[in-house]
Amino acid sequence: MTHAKNSKALVVLSGGQDSSTCLYWALDRFGAGNVSSVTFDYGQRHRVELLCAREVADFAGVENLLLPIDTFAALGGDALTDSGIEVASEVDSESGLPNTFVPGRNLIFLTFAAALAYKRGIGHLVTGVAQTDYSGYPDCREATIESLQASIQLGMESSLQIHTPLMHLSKQQTVELAVALGALPAMALTHTCYNGKRPPCGHCPACELRAKGFAAAGVTDPLLLA
Repeated sequence: MTHAKNSKALVVLSGGQDSSTCLYWALDRFGAGNVSSVTFDYGQRHRVELLCAREVADFAGVENLLLPIDTFAALGGDALTDSGIEVASEVDSESGLPNTFVPGRNLIFLTFAAALAYKRGIGHLVTGVAQTDYSGYPDCREATIESLQASIQLGMESSLQIHTPLMHLSKQQTVELAVALGALPAMALTHTCYNGKRPPCGHCPACELRAKGFAAAGVTDPLLLA
């Protein structure tokens, strides 16, 4: 569905492949002057993503607001906010989730983003979560996002819409979408590696998933050429 070009959209931008693709999706749907982005500093170990988000936003010509949320780091207990925990390739035998799962992260991000959108008169949020080819995070599922949207609409008496362009796309299809949207050059500025490496480490789950997507699409990852 193509929205009116005078509709405003706020993109949750992590500086990674998926959210950067969504930024270009939003630009295509809502128009260059109607899109802004927000990035969250939650004490993540891969802090390079904060720089990448700003660079991607600058490259695309959109505003990027950085908001601090340090509670996740204070809670600890996961590999993305606790430097003492190594990123594991296997899921936890009890929870069935990878140790990179940060409980509540997307719920909190989207709620803060909704509050920002409310104050700015923005009617659309865009996020890069996906339940296909994803890391097993329950807060990336379509049912979770639909439920959260309903709660935000009720709690803020708002008609805010949350868009998830990648929800049912594989990583190959996400790469193909980026190509179609003209987002491929921006991929050289992105960050995916859970270990915070640029060039990417190539062996963490995020790096492997990204590499498989580009390979399946028959496209060279611009990040490897940067």
